[in-house]
Order: sequence, then C-alpha cells, then structure tokens
Amino acid sequence: MTIRLEPADQPEVLALIDALDAYQKPLYPAESHHGIDVRALSQPEVLFAVVRDEAGAAMACGAVVLGAQWGEVKRMFVQPAWRGQGVSQRLLDFLQTEAIARECRQLMLETGILQPEALGLYERAGFVRRGPFGDYAEDPLSVFMQKDLAPT
Repeated sequence: MTIRLEPADQPEVLALIDALDAYQKPLYPAESHHGIDVRALSQPEVLFAVVRDEAGAAMACGAVVLGAQWGEVKRMFVQPAWRGQGVSQRLLDFLQTEAIARECRQLMLETGILQPEALGLYERAGFVRRGPFGDYAEDPLSVFMQKDLAPT
C-alpha cells in the first residue's frame, strides 16, 4: 500500500468520491451534507491524498483543507473491501503529518452522527468533540471535532 498526495481529478479517484457521495447522501438531508467538490479539492491549499494497493488501484482518499487558523479534514473514504484493515488510520496519520509539515497546528472536522465507524476512527486518533467552527451552523445530524497537532 502506498499513500501519496495526488490530484483529485483522476477518473479512478473521482469514482471514490462518487462512492462516498452515494454512501452519505441517502443518510442525510441536503442541508446536512457538507461535502466539497472536485474543483475545490484541486486548489493549492488542499492536501489530497490517495491510498493505492500494490497493483496501483485507488482504494481510499482523504483531504485536509489548510486555512489560516486550522486545517479541515474532508472527503475521507475507504472502499468497503479495504475497511477494517487500518487503511483509514494510516491515511489520517499521513494527512496529519503533511499538515504538520506545512505548519498546521490544529485539525477540525465535521462528520455525521450516522457514521459510527468514522466517529470511532477520529476519537481513537485523538479528536475531541466541539461546537461548530468556521461557516458551519449547529446541526443535530453533525458532530464537530478538533485535534491539536504537535510539531515534529
């Protein structure tokens, strides 16, 4: 398995993003869906990572959108066949390391209450619950979390 920063606008990666949307959109009403589009994922302030298997096939992706005060974790997705094997933790670790290398000292995220696996991953990784941040409003279907990052 390899993890690298790559462009988001590759057909195989777009398929991952489409699969994430197909999973999340039935769970939440439109006003509670806080995705980010591919054009935004291609901006210079976005660290977009792709996990590939030994054959080079894309199996997972995730991003950190770097801001002046914090980075926001977005678009974390692992194909179902690869879940339960530590892929998401390795991807999150990679994104955290890349964020720290760019002097990001805090990560924030929003995820849904109907995604217990994601909540468990973030809690195990040291994220703690908090209120809304940035442009987010209070939403009973959202969980907001943060993690302070230590420089390496």
